[in-house]
Amino acid sequence: MGEVLIKGDSVMAGYWRNPEATQAAIRDGWLLTGDMGTLDADGFLTLKDRSKDLIISGGSNIYPREVEEVLLHAPGVAEVAVVGAPDPEWGEIVVAFVVPQPGAALDAKALDAFCLDQIARFKRPKRYQLVDALPKNNYGKVLKTVLRGCL
Repeated sequence: MGEVLIKGDSVMAGYWRNPEATQAAIRDGWLLTGDMGTLDADGFLTLKDRSKDLIISGGSNIYPREVEEVLLHAPGVAEVAVVGAPDPEWGEIVVAFVVPQPGAALDAKALDAFCLDQIARFKRPKRYQLVDALPKNNYGKVLKTVLRGCL
């Protein structure tokens, strides 16, 4: 897993009147996309997550999308978004915001047991917050910055 960098004639030259952002995003002609991905044996790129969403807990890297994909298969879960919350002992902990399916009765113990069967113990959420809906922008993208503000 690594950050996706791109270079070529069609890559932007920089941000309009923002040299600081340009310097942070472009290095030696390479655009740092902020996307994390892997290449398979045939050279195909699979995007996995965004680098800014990476959770570092106890020195281990946890990609929220992996945890989200597991929880989306849990019975009664309609939607989920995972973010990192500051923690004095671990640096960050995994927090899952979960929207139940209509009529579903979800609880943290059942969700935690489901996660323990599917992913490594250190990746599972330490906290589950049941919510009616996830905050989204006009394009339907979940606003994780808003969720982090709820912690």
